[in-house]
Amino acid sequence: MYYPLVSRIWHEYRLLLIALGALAIALLSSVVVVPETEQAVVMNLGDPVRVINRFHPKEQFGATGAGISLRIPFIESLVRVDKRVLSVEMDRQQVLSSDQQRLEVDAYARYRIIDPVRMVRTAGTSDQLSIQLQPIMNSVLRQGLARHTFQSLLTPERGAVMAQIRAAFDKQASEYGAQVIDIRIKSADLPEGTPLDSAFVRMQAARQQEATAIRATGERNAQIIGAEAEAQAAKIYAASFGKDPGFYDFYRAMKSYEAAFVNPANKGGTTVVLSPNNDYLRQFQ
Repeated sequence: MYYPLVSRIWHEYRLLLIALGALAIALLSSVVVVPETEQAVVMNLGDPVRVINRFHPKEQFGATGAGISLRIPFIESLVRVDKRVLSVEMDRQQVLSSDQQRLEVDAYARYRIIDPVRMVRTAGTSDQLSIQLQPIMNSVLRQGLARHTFQSLLTPERGAVMAQIRAAFDKQASEYGAQVIDIRIKSADLPEGTPLDSAFVRMQAARQQEATAIRATGERNAQIIGAEAEAQAAKIYAASFGKDPGFYDFYRAMKSYEAAFVNPANKGGTTVVLSPNNDYLRQFQ
């Protein structure tokens, strides 16, 4: 009884059922879901026409255009583009600095796709964009480090160097719809072997020269300070001697006694044979 009924309904309403099924498939094909972490470029016969959940600076999570959207089935297609911060790694390679030092550099960059339409037109997908950005990053980093010395990478000047490299990389990445957020050098080492040993010798010689210059400056300053102190002391003594001649006579006698009796250079001692009434010993009376 059941099968004849189904067969009769199929024969009587076959066209209607086929139309309803095609309509259901079309409706399901027109509904797309775009998560918060993605932005979708709608392609109309291969031409980008609009963007769903486009990236905007300072937008709050949950207040974007993510969610359910509609498209024209079989005519419009989606290219999903990552909305998160992405990274591109540079293969470890040798870079020549401005002081002719060969460095083994390992670096990476972080970027975000801010113009998905341009990215789709130039690169196609997020993965292809990462592949195209890698040689650009290598070239920019080589050119940037070639303008600076190896020593500058070991000082606070390194921050300014990396800022210049990031700006140059961002300028070229913008042609692909990407914005470079940061670029970092994970390691910058000298190659093992003779170049490394030669660099250590040059660095040691430079530090010794710097230490010698610092010592010479310190000795010169010490001599200047000592001479100024002696001149000031002589001025004070002269002023006090002029006010009290008796004190001047006493002071000179004490200095003479110190040189004669307490001279550390005279290790054998000092013997003085004088009469008690000798004028030299008048300060002992």
